[in-house]
Amino acid sequence: MSQHFDAVVIGTGQGGSPLAVRLAQSGKRTAVIERHLFGGTCVNVGCTPTKTYVASARAAHVARTAAQYGVMIGGDIAIDMARVKARKDEVIGGSREGIEKWLRGTKNLTVFKGHGRFSGPHALRIEAVDGSTQDIEADLAFINTGTRALVPKVEGLERVPYLTNSTILELTEVPAHLVIVGASYIALEFGQMFRRFGSRVTLLVRGERILTREDEDFARSVQDVFVQEGIEFRFDAQIERVEPSSGGVRIVLNDGSIDASHLLFATGRTPNTDDLGLEHAGIAVNRHGMIDVDGQLRTRVDGVYALGDVNGRGAFTHTSWNDYEIIASNVLDGESRSVDTRIMAYAVFVDPPFARVGMSEEDVRKDGRAALIATMPMTRVGRARERGETAGFMKALVDARTKRFLGAAIHGIEGDEVIHTFIEIMNADAPYTTLQRAMHIHPTVSELIPTLLEGLKPLA
Repeated sequence: MSQHFDAVVIGTGQGGSPLAVRLAQSGKRTAVIERHLFGGTCVNVGCTPTKTYVASARAAHVARTAAQYGVMIGGDIAIDMARVKARKDEVIGGSREGIEKWLRGTKNLTVFKGHGRFSGPHALRIEAVDGSTQDIEADLAFINTGTRALVPKVEGLERVPYLTNSTILELTEVPAHLVIVGASYIALEFGQMFRRFGSRVTLLVRGERILTREDEDFARSVQDVFVQEGIEFRFDAQIERVEPSSGGVRIVLNDGSIDASHLLFATGRTPNTDDLGLEHAGIAVNRHGMIDVDGQLRTRVDGVYALGDVNGRGAFTHTSWNDYEIIASNVLDGESRSVDTRIMAYAVFVDPPFARVGMSEEDVRKDGRAALIATMPMTRVGRARERGETAGFMKALVDARTKRFLGAAIHGIEGDEVIHTFIEIMNADAPYTTLQRAMHIHPTVSELIPTLLEGLKPLA
């Protein structure tokens, strides 16, 4: 017999869990379905575990370079990978359990553990691990099923062990030689952290440079830091096949071969839409497997929404959370918010971090509008010099007519925090002079932003 709910949320990721709770608290009889691990990608295999690894890797890096600061540490720096993993498990375990407890303890919210598939536009069948099923109906449905690692088709892959961003987090020993296929943020974050753990690391880059959606000068800046730390790059690398070797895996390329103890694919993500029964709901996916939505995150089916990574409107935890906020405002608070007006911002958590908001210089040039540009090396920032971390630079882009920021980017110490200075001004739709004339605290990284803006000049 089918149970009826006012609303159902499929998936407990960053946007799904708070949405389910908010719906229930509003008085709607709500169901939430989780197929695997509570908390979704961020908590289990994304932000939380990787940033615990980044912290451990930075601790090792600081210990190795302590002598530069007059701090002498005797002996070699050893990595207990099993303990690194155990710390990660402790952190994510607490978060995962907290989310499940929160959901199960919320009045008016029913938690189903199983795989939910649409059987109609507002009907789902939930299959539990033991094979039992439960049919439910809901007036409103919110799809929050996220994405998973995309592994390309490679000849011989079925004969060799390989890793994804999820399975690499289960290693209890430091790889002797980690070869990473990819050149975007996942590849770079894992590359630097495992190099700092002590692995030899080689990145296989399909094209001529890393971070292809960023300006070339920033990509080069990040690459320079990596090279200084001993990370190797193979550009224009095309994998022809992989095969077992005595040391692990042999990767045969268009220009030779390379042997690795471990092989990691960091080649993108694919949406979890292929086993949802969307065809029964009348929902089609686009060529990327994403669910198309409008600015209010509504699908083509009335009363069915898609939020988080699965809608193609952002691939970050913060965009998923913002999706939740927009849906809650519109559905429950009578507002009319839209993702079409939000300003994209994100960071790559390498060390030092790279962060960007709005348009890149390349975007502005393609747009063709009259603009102003300013850049400043981090060597001019007192805090960077005091910390001995002067790699990178800042860049700001301003509309010459309106004096509003078009975008900004930072590769440098605390760049992932400093970028919020630009984010707030851009969302306030204030002219760049508002930021330029503000008094900042010394000594910080942010205090140099007014100095950066003094250097604005026409974009040639």
